[in-house]
Amino acid sequence: MDIKSLIRNIPDFPKPGIMFRDITTLLQNPDGLRGVIDLMAAVCAPLQPDYILGMESRGFIFGTPLAYKLGVGFIPVRKPGKLPGAVYSVEYELEYGTDRLEMHQDALKEGDRVLIVDDLIATGGTAQAAAKMVQQAGAELVGFCFVVELLALGGREKLPNVPIISMVEY
Repeated sequence: MDIKSLIRNIPDFPKPGIMFRDITTLLQNPDGLRGVIDLMAAVCAPLQPDYILGMESRGFIFGTPLAYKLGVGFIPVRKPGKLPGAVYSVEYELEYGTDRLEMHQDALKEGDRVLIVDDLIATGGTAQAAAKMVQQAGAELVGFCFVVELLALGGREKLPNVPIISMVEY
């Protein structure tokens, strides 16, 4: 399957000079969505995760069906104030400023094998923050899986030395 043909390119969004990779066209294509989830499952199964961890909100879109397909649990990572229990909280850098992600402290335990999933890796800040929470919980990070990787932004260099899988690269 040619995943790139299902991802729309929108020039000059959100600002001039940026080529936005829009996955909504992939999501609305039933065969494309099924194909991407099936491909992710095939390449991620050998990592033998116990849990898929997905970041709000597009990590939920791909992480939840992947967890279902692999027969494992799903851990949501959210923006601040969205989770009701005690949380781990990690601040990370954005292009202009910072943001924060949170995960329930009881979501993982020592020895749990975790695969982090998101729609896209650009600068790597979000994925790096999620990895820090996995480490805080004492769980084992077994890898990352992204639908899209923007190679020129060097995000994978910020991530721990575990397998990093991307379905398509730009």
